[in-house]
Amino acid sequence: MSARSEALNILYRIMHDDGYASLIMRESKIKKEEMASVTNIVYGVLRNYTYLEYQWRKYAKRTKLKTALAIDIAVFEMFFTNEKEYAILNEVHDLVNTHDQSFVNAILRKVQANGLQTTEVKEILYSHPKWIIDMWNAHYGEETTLKILEADQKIPKVYGRINPLKITKEQLMNDPSIHFINEESFTMHQSILASDYFKNGQVLIQNPASILPVKYLDVKEDMQVLDICAAPGGKTQLISSYMQNTGKVIACDLYEHRCQLIDQLMKKCGNTNVETKVNDATKVSFEEESFDRILCDVPCSGLGDLSHKPEIRYHLKPENIDEIIHTQKKILEVSSSYLKKGGILVYSTCTLNKKENSGQIKNFLKEHPEFTCIEERTVFPFEEHYDGFYIAKLTKKSRII
Repeated sequence: MSARSEALNILYRIMHDDGYASLIMRESKIKKEEMASVTNIVYGVLRNYTYLEYQWRKYAKRTKLKTALAIDIAVFEMFFTNEKEYAILNEVHDLVNTHDQSFVNAILRKVQANGLQTTEVKEILYSHPKWIIDMWNAHYGEETTLKILEADQKIPKVYGRINPLKITKEQLMNDPSIHFINEESFTMHQSILASDYFKNGQVLIQNPASILPVKYLDVKEDMQVLDICAAPGGKTQLISSYMQNTGKVIACDLYEHRCQLIDQLMKKCGNTNVETKVNDATKVSFEEESFDRILCDVPCSGLGDLSHKPEIRYHLKPENIDEIIHTQKKILEVSSSYLKKGGILVYSTCTLNKKENSGQIKNFLKEHPEFTCIEERTVFPFEEHYDGFYIAKLTKKSRII
């Protein structure tokens, strides 16, 4: 199967079944030599989906999804890659049924003749639903929204993060292929995933923004720490490492197989103070005031991570947000009861939506005057090295009666 055919099948599963690119690609048996090409096509089409459709939909309003995606692939390669146009036009035939070949060829000839058509309509140009853009304009202003849109369309860098239990920055700096951006995070000229560092558990793949909630948690050795929504375990691993394998970290997830992923990561990375627990974070499972630190990295709409997961913008609907907010509220409410007086709870999301972020914290503090917000921060994806993130650091005082 060619890279284009593989990419077409993956895109079909994403758009037809509301699938997620990273999971489907992990399941697909893609040849090693074709992985880069398949990845480029899949994510390139997803990031520019609406804009690609804008180039050709005026010539064919009604088209079967798989045929339409084949056209999208061809248009993407025509305008966003260095592929030769004659090769694109020839090879797109392999992606469609015989009776559709002349129809597809005619459309692509018209697109080729007209060149890349631009527009000032942001939801088309940046391939973001209008409701998301309108929400961001209302929450953050038009200037910031434009910067977010531009950042979402860029190919994101892959960042590694040191596992301090197994290696130091000084040791890694001896490798000329590694470039550090801070004390813990780096980029690598070759694939981090394929490196011995990763295979040996010396480094993990983690965006610098994802490290911030752990830093705000301010853990110390010998503490009792709860990571209430822990899978796949990157933040758990860092919490445990900061504690030098002392005390205890309870890492929870709703599903057994995801807890097993955490266990596997801890074993690989040398973390021995982590205990996993299958747990519904919306229901009471632990004793009151039993933890020094709690991380609530809650499920969210994921709107801060649209460069890595561009398909979210097509799957997510406004009505989904209300359900997500309700779940977040329950998790925060339940988890807060587990925090000792004087302890720290960090609430975090990888989304850009004030209702899930600062609005959620504002409402929580109204209902819980024994809590104080020490610090909160919104990180935008146009800031250097970061995905979009929100972090709120709360502490618990004596209850006010």
